[in-house]
Amino acid sequence: MYKLDSMRIKDLPKDERPRERLREYGPESLRDSDLLAIILKDGFRGTTAVQLGEQVLMAFEGDLKRMADNSSKQFEKIKGIGEAKAAQIVAAFELGKRLARFHADRDKITSPSDVADLMMSKMRYLQKEIVCVLCLDTKGGVTTKGVAGNLSDDFTWGKKLSETTVFEGTLNASVFHPREIFRFAIEESANSIVLVHNHPSGDPQPSQEDIRATKQLIEAGNHIGIRVLDHIVIGDGIFVSLKEEGFI
Repeated sequence: MYKLDSMRIKDLPKDERPRERLREYGPESLRDSDLLAIILKDGFRGTTAVQLGEQVLMAFEGDLKRMADNSSKQFEKIKGIGEAKAAQIVAAFELGKRLARFHADRDKITSPSDVADLMMSKMRYLQKEIVCVLCLDTKGGVTTKGVAGNLSDDFTWGKKLSETTVFEGTLNASVFHPREIFRFAIEESANSIVLVHNHPSGDPQPSQEDIRATKQLIEAGNHIGIRVLDHIVIGDGIFVSLKEEGFI
């Protein structure tokens, strides 16, 4: 057994050094603290990079979800983590989020699953509710049949023009207002929109307020000629489409 507090990483046997193990056995073989050690590069004042990685994990009780949602300033509160190391950690998490959002044809929206794939990594770990609007045109759109509830007409999806966060709520409540949502859609010359919001609890089951507000927005959209195709509620790795579930 090697005592890390009396050794540097380079003093460890080669097969116990994180970078060497990654090269030899692949990143899957490393612990979370080993991966953090590679990102951090070095420790401080007798503390190895692996030990520092373990301290960072302990600060968040080993919860990578909490870590991913933190800013660089929050990491800087941890002893041994300065501005540079904090930036390295945040940058690594951001790359992971962007990779998770990547899609070969990520701008083409053909179904609620496409919306969830696009927005899941961005919204699943947030600690408060936000409401996003995706504006769609009709280029490359696919016409598909409704599959549930009172949906009997065809509806057309299309390519994503843009997205924006229109509201930020408390931990368990959001406020919808048609004016802000449709002002953005009109500015983007959208043919239709999809609403997306998250439930920090991880449970995407829509509330009665979610359903009521969505119906209100659908009615408003019908009046101005911008169709609300769906409302997707994002949970922790799962989602609900209000249209597919027959709520709207």
